[in-house]
Amino acid sequence: MDGVANHGWPARWLSAIWAARYRTPARFVALIALLLPWTTTGTTFALIPWLIAFAFLDLRDLPRSLLRPVCLLPIALAVLALVGMLWSDAPWPDRIHAIGPPLKLLAIPLLIYQFERWPYGVWVFAAFLGSCALVMLVSFVVAIDPDLSLKLYLSRGPYKVESGVAVRNYIDQSQEFGLCAIALIYPIVTLFRQGRARVAMVLAVIAIGFLANMMFVVVSRTALVTLPILIALFALLHLRWRTVLLAAGAMALLAVSLWAVSPHLRATIAKFGSDYEDSANHAVSGMGSRLEYWRKSLGFIADAPLLGHGTGSIRGLFAGAAADAEVDPLRGEIVSNPHNQTLSVAVQWGVVGVLVLYALWFAHLLMFRGEGLACWIGLLVVVQNMLSSLLNTHLFDFTPGWIYVLGVGVAGGMALAARRPDTRE
Repeated sequence: MDGVANHGWPARWLSAIWAARYRTPARFVALIALLLPWTTTGTTFALIPWLIAFAFLDLRDLPRSLLRPVCLLPIALAVLALVGMLWSDAPWPDRIHAIGPPLKLLAIPLLIYQFERWPYGVWVFAAFLGSCALVMLVSFVVAIDPDLSLKLYLSRGPYKVESGVAVRNYIDQSQEFGLCAIALIYPIVTLFRQGRARVAMVLAVIAIGFLANMMFVVVSRTALVTLPILIALFALLHLRWRTVLLAAGAMALLAVSLWAVSPHLRATIAKFGSDYEDSANHAVSGMGSRLEYWRKSLGFIADAPLLGHGTGSIRGLFAGAAADAEVDPLRGEIVSNPHNQTLSVAVQWGVVGVLVLYALWFAHLLMFRGEGLACWIGLLVVVQNMLSSLLNTHLFDFTPGWIYVLGVGVAGGMALAARRPDTRE
């Protein structure tokens, strides 16, 4: 197209079409990021136009791109889920339902390929941040009047009032707010160093809004566990040791202050102890149930350690091991999710699946070595997913899973592009 750049309006028209050919797929990815905090259905349908637009890109280098570990490992985990249907004893509807969560990982290689070549990834980050900021504002409103929650109008089943939950559930909301708040630290510090204090202050107010919502409105215990670790990660990577010590002292002082002024925070932390006491009495509770799921899952893994019990087998295994629910409600629970990513993979696909899972996380961590916003966001997404997957199956859950796919795919493409000498402007 460069050779016809000065041949009048036909050349300019063709050049505009050529540029739109690469901007359009990025716009659809930004639309996915915009819809993700609000709707699962809308997010799913937005994938269709993106895949259609992606098909019109220059895909000559795609086969070679897919052979890199950062692309090959998500494909391997999805293929393992498909092949695992063959040795599963679960009903076919359960097998088919269980392959959906791993299949979304197939989008990671496509996103990496797209954003490694065409630099529109900031659109996606901005769309997700703006959407989460709007969710935050709605959350504050819902904290005042829970009946204003959008769940009242969007839920298909019985509506349960949850103070401060804007759309779906407090776990997803906390994941989104925590990610955005910590991700903003990097551009805030960078902008202050560049003397752009006004923009930095705007971003700082948004970040404080996210944190205030989590501390005073609603927060998940998973987010409370992961948030300090993510803050420490930023401090160790981007601050001098003297600044790290000062920041640690300030954070400790802030934590004590929040404990004193936030009844919600105290109640959330106290629930760790009450859950443990409930589990000792064989009552169903968040932490007590998790411990029971993990205990049973380890037994299932011991029965089939190499290749597991197959795709979709978890619910059937729990049903077979369930006690009488009236006698022992805790051991009588039947679930299809052991609330631990490693155990979920190991039960279904054994040691082979776990090796692929950890190789995937490790390869994606290595991809984000270096400086820059893309490396920081990508590293943050991977570390958050790994930490939260200790208490949940967040790689396979819808919202946290798609946050991982978008974060790794978009930021990964941008990070790899920054290392290429022939990166397109």
